[in-house]
Amino acid sequence: MVPTAPPVGLLGADLPLGVLVVAAVVLGTVVLFVTEAIPPDVTALAVIVVLVALEPYTGVSAAEGLSGFSSPATVTVMAMYVLSDGIRRTSVIRRLGVEVAQSARGSENRLLAAVIGLTGPIAGVVNNTPVVAVFVPMVTDLANEAGVSPSKLLIPLSYASMLAGTLTLFGTATNLVASELSADLLGRPFGVFELTPVGVVVFLVGAAYLLTVGKWLLPARVPPGSRTERYEVQPYLARVLVTARSPLAGAFAQAVVEDARRDLGLDVLDVVRGGEHFVAADSDRELRARDVLTVRGDPATIQRFVELASLRRLPRATVTDAELDNPERSTLVELVVPSESALAGETVESARLRERYDATVLAVRRAGGELVRNGVGATKLRGGDALLLRTTEQAAEFLAENDDFVVTNEAFDEVMERARAGGVSRTAAVAFAVLFGVVGLAALDVLPIAVAALAGVVAMVVSGVLSPNEAYDAVNWNVVFLLAGVVPLGIALRETGAVALVADSLVAATAGLPPVAVLALFYLLTGAFANVITPVASVVLFLPVAVSTAAEAGSDPFSFALAVTFAASTAFTTPVGYQTNLMVYGPGGYRFSDYVRVGAPLQLLLAVVTSAAIALYWGL
Repeated sequence: MVPTAPPVGLLGADLPLGVLVVAAVVLGTVVLFVTEAIPPDVTALAVIVVLVALEPYTGVSAAEGLSGFSSPATVTVMAMYVLSDGIRRTSVIRRLGVEVAQSARGSENRLLAAVIGLTGPIAGVVNNTPVVAVFVPMVTDLANEAGVSPSKLLIPLSYASMLAGTLTLFGTATNLVASELSADLLGRPFGVFELTPVGVVVFLVGAAYLLTVGKWLLPARVPPGSRTERYEVQPYLARVLVTARSPLAGAFAQAVVEDARRDLGLDVLDVVRGGEHFVAADSDRELRARDVLTVRGDPATIQRFVELASLRRLPRATVTDAELDNPERSTLVELVVPSESALAGETVESARLRERYDATVLAVRRAGGELVRNGVGATKLRGGDALLLRTTEQAAEFLAENDDFVVTNEAFDEVMERARAGGVSRTAAVAFAVLFGVVGLAALDVLPIAVAALAGVVAMVVSGVLSPNEAYDAVNWNVVFLLAGVVPLGIALRETGAVALVADSLVAATAGLPPVAVLALFYLLTGAFANVITPVASVVLFLPVAVSTAAEAGSDPFSFALAVTFAASTAFTTPVGYQTNLMVYGPGGYRFSDYVRVGAPLQLLLAVVTSAAIALYWGL
């Protein structure tokens, strides 16, 4: 039995001590989610520990505290990550995107329509994070080719993937958690396509907004052009000539690179000798008079290097993308630091990108739009930061496989050529057959959704689409631990009676309001919290309260559960509300206010549209 305390009063009600304890845990969890003083997944694990340690007050036993790890929602999410990765590795999504985008080249309106129209159907079934990761480089390259700022297309890409999450039960992890809560509270989980009728309305209204109002509200933060132009690094790049009297003539290239970096903080990138190029850091050759060095650094530092080493600056020798991005020597890579990256909080220097990947970071576009080109090594990395770096082709492949980064650049013409080479492979056919098989088994209730998804994982590995190691690597374990940690928080809220107390208060506060207005209120509250404490956590907090409030008010609890579920997908107003928002934050050069300006009207519009659609379709 949960110990009680003297009355504390909530609209005249007495508060048990257990409610106060759980309320304190919820408040602490929200603060940690918002401030990210520790990673969200670690916060979720801490919630388990605290709830079980305070079992006499929270009512959460050890078995219940750990139940999130065996939750069907958690298992399904793990499996869907694997299935999505199997689809991603077939390159079919990339090929489809190339073909559609090719027809839209040269027109901002057609590009915007293609981005939204293509992202939606795919992200409705496949996890939207890899879909956005695949499309970001293609959309950026097409925008630059059409002379359109990538900022005009990247937020719509993220928003479209989020809207598509409302189309099916598989659309997001949030849907799966909400379905399990609905099953526990109402004995009615969501069907695979139960969200689809209203989801289609939500997607179409959101798409119409992005193609009209949203288009005019979006800023052009990043100018179209080459990567060196978009990151404005050309003033920090120069070509210098080794003169006959320079002390560098006769010195080893590697030694020059090390001395310049140590003494001046200057990077010597490569050496041009006649028609020959070679990377200075990898060469044991001696420099000669008439060699031309490509250097990167602050303009004043470059001038000091020129004077100290008796060099001659070549003012007309502009350093372009083509000279830095040459498959025979090196390549330019753009990447984004995800919020869950182990490198978040590290500086560029302490991350040891140079040592690990033979990479020189040319510039950092901070999450928020600030460009850093001087003192790059001391820049502390944050989730959403975008980096432009120069490395080797082999190192770029390692970067693409590293979960600490999302590589977001690839030459469009090369992608198109690879995507068009050959037809659909056997592997692709098997991968899609497995995915559709999982959807079919779950939709027809042949197998529970979690078991059907696990069967799909087994089929992916047995058929050779993925190796066991690739399957394990495909899972976003941060999300899995977050899910497992917030599930017992919902149990504590119900066991202590906190849900019932809040529901009583809301029923009293909203007395006299029509049910559809109360439904819209829950939509707005859930959406607001989803922007700061993650969609999954907002569903765990608000869905039980919504269901209890509806039951006491004589409304349909299932409709209220659906409203909370849809609302959790509308974390449009902040870059941290949803992973895909953060993925486009740096590459788009966005500011926090851009998400508010474009996302807030959309969130309010969908509050009205979704509430009305639920009331009409399911009733209240």
